[in-house]
Amino acid sequence: TGFATIISSDYAGKWTVLFFYPLDFTFVCPTEITSFSDNNERFEALNAQELGCSTDSKFSHLAWTQQSRRSGGLGELAFPLLADFTKEIAENYGVLLPGGMALRGVFIIDPDGVVQWESINALGVGRNVEEVLRVLAGLQFNAEHGEVCPANWKPGKDSMKPDPTGSKDWFKKHGNRRARRRS
Repeated sequence: TGFATIISSDYAGKWTVLFFYPLDFTFVCPTEITSFSDNNERFEALNAQELGCSTDSKFSHLAWTQQSRRSGGLGELAFPLLADFTKEIAENYGVLLPGGMALRGVFIIDPDGVVQWESINALGVGRNVEEVLRVLAGLQFNAEHGEVCPANWKPGKDSMKPDPTGSKDWFKKHGNRRARRRS
């Protein structure tokens, strides 16, 4: 509870999950923001910092965090909300709408500051925080092991060697599932 200036170097060496939302005091936004907050320990376990961002002011953010969840507010959050009042951050990430609010964009940024994944939703559909966690884990697995993560991969599941010969092991084990289901 309070204001602080945040700069990207504050998170050097960590993964960052930066997500944009349209406006404070709206309807879908608090469901997403509180879901990200409720999963903060899982993001921290993956050495990731979450940052929420909208084009609202810091005073609007503060007022919304002081409103209870039961009345559509946020309550206490486990991560900072960025006030992009100048709209520069949203514009730089390509999520700024002509009316001045942001789309529902989420960006996973690696410890070197490189965007490794992005997803942008229309205003009417909330994001799936489980999917963001899954993709973050996959990006980290790939960075650490050099193997790639096939569709629907989850931590602990089989990965694949990223070459025509090495990938055949995965396809031999998993590539015939649809044919088996039909028989």
